[in-house]
Amino acid sequence: MARREPLKLAAQDAEDLAVISAALQDAVAQLGDIQYDRRRRRFTAVFNRFRWEDRGMGQAWRTRSALDFSDVLQVSSKNLKRDAPGAIVSLLAVSFEPGEAPGGHILLAFSGGGELRLEVECIDALLADVSEPWPAKARPSHEGME
Repeated sequence: MARREPLKLAAQDAEDLAVISAALQDAVAQLGDIQYDRRRRRFTAVFNRFRWEDRGMGQAWRTRSALDFSDVLQVSSKNLKRDAPGAIVSLLAVSFEPGEAPGGHILLAFSGGGELRLEVECIDALLADVSEPWPAKARPSHEGME
C-alpha cells in the first residue's frame, strides 16, 4: 500500500530546486494547466506526478501536484503548442541558471524538446500534492533504471 502522506516541498536555492525536480520527473500536464499571471508575477502548473517516493512498495501511484513560482518577471516557451491547451507534456527536469544574484532563470524541460524559461528575481518555489494518490497505469522507465 502506498504511503498516503502528501508531499510538500519549498525551494529557495538551486539545491532545493533539484529536490523538486526529482519529485516531478515524469510528471504530466495539459498545457492549459500551466499559467503565468504577469500582474501577480506568479507562475503555476498542475501536474499528475508519479510518486517516486513510493518506488519499491509494489503498486505504482500518481497524484495531482501543484507547482508555484513567485517573483517571476517573464516567461518564454520553446517547442510548445501554447494554442493547444489540451496538449499533454511530460516534464523531464527543473533547473536553475544563475543570473544577477539572487535572480536568474528557471528552466522546465519537457520531453520532445519543449521548454519553459522563467526569469525570476530569486528562487521562491512550492510543490504540494493536492489530491489523493491513484494507481498508475504504467511505471516510467529510463535507460539504466532498475
